[in-house]
Amino acid sequence: MAAMTPTAGRSATWAASTAAITRRGVLKWLRTPQLVLLGTVQGALFLLTYRFVFGGAIAIPGVAYVDFLVPGFLATMVLYFGMGAATGIADDMQQGFIDRLRSLPIPRSSMLVARVVSDTLQMVWGLLATVGVSLLIGFRFHGTGTAALAALALCIAFGFAFEWMFVALGAIAGSPQAAQGVAFLVFPLSFFSSTYVQVETMPGWLRAFAEYQPVTMMVDAVRALALGPKAEALLEHSAGWYVGVSMLWTTGIVAVFAPIAVAKFRRG
Repeated sequence: MAAMTPTAGRSATWAASTAAITRRGVLKWLRTPQLVLLGTVQGALFLLTYRFVFGGAIAIPGVAYVDFLVPGFLATMVLYFGMGAATGIADDMQQGFIDRLRSLPIPRSSMLVARVVSDTLQMVWGLLATVGVSLLIGFRFHGTGTAALAALALCIAFGFAFEWMFVALGAIAGSPQAAQGVAFLVFPLSFFSSTYVQVETMPGWLRAFAEYQPVTMMVDAVRALALGPKAEALLEHSAGWYVGVSMLWTTGIVAVFAPIAVAKFRRG
């Protein structure tokens, strides 16, 4: 039998550590009914509020408001779940769980990757639950089945990226209370975007920001895929263009915040 190389051994240790910590996070979530219930209904409740409070007051040319709203909401609901990631990592640090992991002979980066993957899996559950509710209140995909799956995959990719942002913010904040306050500062990005209204209706100074910020690019990418031909009347570019730009933003967010989070953990 060939001997395992040091590199292969380190890779196996990293993968095993990541899988074990991810499993711990998912099981902890599943064994807490309150968290499962919150993850199931949180996005749906916000969607119902926006659908029936704003739906009668906002008109979108050529598209029912529910069809305009849902893709944008699915793309930005990751911000709702991400705030929980910030407080969760800060709580783990405060309770000493991270210190216990640091005392083990495992790669420190595996702690963070596992946390992000675990939180992303929980977000996927909430995303699917919200999609189910959206279909019950009248939303329909107007693109192809492949485009619909691609739209959901983009939402998951966005969620993964923002999880890194919130984990970094939570690690820097140091306490759940501070992490919640810092994470909330990111929340307005969903309102200063094309999520709920067309950016053309905003004042010029706000539109200049809203039109090119990452959340708008992500929203328009999901919307272009979900609405299919109907998106042509709403968006200036093709679905491929928005998907490409949004993935650049997604990659950039991970490239910036993942090293920050890892560096914070290495410094202790």
